[in-house]
Amino acid sequence: MNAFTGIGAAGSASLAVVAPGIAEALVTTAMGLAAAIPAVIAYNYYLSRVNRMIMTMEDFSEELVDYILS
Repeated sequence: MNAFTGIGAAGSASLAVVAPGIAEALVTTAMGLAAAIPAVIAYNYYLSRVNRMIMTMEDFSEELVDYILS
């Protein structure tokens, strides 16, 4: 946004005008990725743990029903 504001204020699109805004956008993107990548890794880890727990509980419930009915 600051790059476009700089263009509007300067009246032309030179590198000196848009560079600070582009740099700010790149830093913001890097910070967003630094937060998002560990979050996705943690999400996938906990999702796989929950899925394993669900499978374990389903197996146990099937065994329990078989035991009760037999």
